[in-house]
Amino acid sequence: MSAPTSLRKERARRLIGRIRSDKMDKTVVVEVMRYKMHPLYKKYVKVSRRYKAHDETNEYRAGDRVEIIEHRPLSRDKRWKVAKLIERPAIAG
Repeated sequence: MSAPTSLRKERARRLIGRIRSDKMDKTVVVEVMRYKMHPLYKKYVKVSRRYKAHDETNEYRAGDRVEIIEHRPLSRDKRWKVAKLIERPAIAG
């Protein structure tokens, strides 16, 4: 017996990151930064990971901070979908 779709969405993982690339059609590359403790030196080090996320309307640009949500596989590499915009950097000029 599978869970209802509303319950599945609540359990889906959510990550916050910055868009590094928006050159593909309907796809953005989101870099998520985390802090992880080094096993020997016991200091926190930055660890980054890049995820490909689905952007149906091509509305997000490089530099935007977004929230991505876990989604069913959409392609070989895409398993995430952009949920919402958190921050858009001010345009200098």
